[in-house]
Amino acid sequence: PNQSIRANARVLPSVEAPAALSIPQTAAYLCVSKASVWRLLREGRLPKARIGGRTLIRRVDADAFLAK
Repeated sequence: PNQSIRANARVLPSVEAPAALSIPQTAAYLCVSKASVWRLLREGRLPKARIGGRTLIRRVDADAFLAK
């Protein structure tokens, strides 16, 4: 018969990037140096969040920066 064979449609957990990135993670994500990330933050070209004394960049902000 001409029936298509379908594999079990199971939803597997995916490994997602974290919602917030540290400076080193952001540098790796944007393929730039940590110094460049700090410069982008200082110039206001990349928004930052301060949480518990840590400087974090939301992944959506890093993605928006890449889309420019």
